[in-house]
Amino acid sequence: MTENSRKPFIAGNWKMHNTIKESVNLALEITEKANSKPEVDVMIAPVFTALNPVHLNIKNTRTLLCAQDCHWEDKGAFTGAVSAQQVKDAGATHIILGHSERRSLFADTNEIVNKKIKSALSVQLTPILCIGETLQQREQNQTNDVLAQQITQSLKDLSPESISGLIIAYEPVWAIGTGKTATPEQAQQTHKFVREHIAELYNANLAQKIRIIYGGSVKPENIKAIMECEDIDGALVGGASLKADSFIKIIDFREQN
Repeated sequence: MTENSRKPFIAGNWKMHNTIKESVNLALEITEKANSKPEVDVMIAPVFTALNPVHLNIKNTRTLLCAQDCHWEDKGAFTGAVSAQQVKDAGATHIILGHSERRSLFADTNEIVNKKIKSALSVQLTPILCIGETLQQREQNQTNDVLAQQITQSLKDLSPESISGLIIAYEPVWAIGTGKTATPEQAQQTHKFVREHIAELYNANLAQKIRIIYGGSVKPENIKAIMECEDIDGALVGGASLKADSFIKIIDFREQN
């Protein structure tokens, strides 16, 4: 990876996996490595029920704790939903919003994502905004249009100051859980476009500061090539984050052959 001031960010999205005990054990194994890697920010995103138990076990470590979603309202009659304030109360500092599975399975629109980001920011949670195109959209050369619309609408009415800590995760929907991965060249080209679009929406300084990470079947075998791309600042890891050994190899991306 070309040297820049952006600190690498490696995040594990555990999705709907692991009991509380399994989550705590996995978090502790990962944290042992994270504590020895101060040059990399390491984050994990367990299920809601495991957030606080994991927090209590890693709160004095380098590992960052993230929730996988939230509702946009602070409280109310929303059975099954969890608010940003409740997520923060459980110990999370970050929150994944707009993940492709939330968009496709739970009908999260850009407008809903925008409301969730505003709610997260109101309680000082750091949003990880997920964007990405489907295979059909990529084949029809709509990638840039789709990503620009997702970014513009998801960040509507937000000032550059309010999103200065925001992380953007580009996840090609066609590569999630399929074993397919965008080539480093494809990923770099798209990340560069995302950074340029942020510069157009806001300013060049913010665009250079914001970390843009890649999520799409990231594995120990491809992480080094991905991280060597100039505009890729980290990874949002799915399946490979569910085993400590494979996730630790990804954290150790500089050591990979």
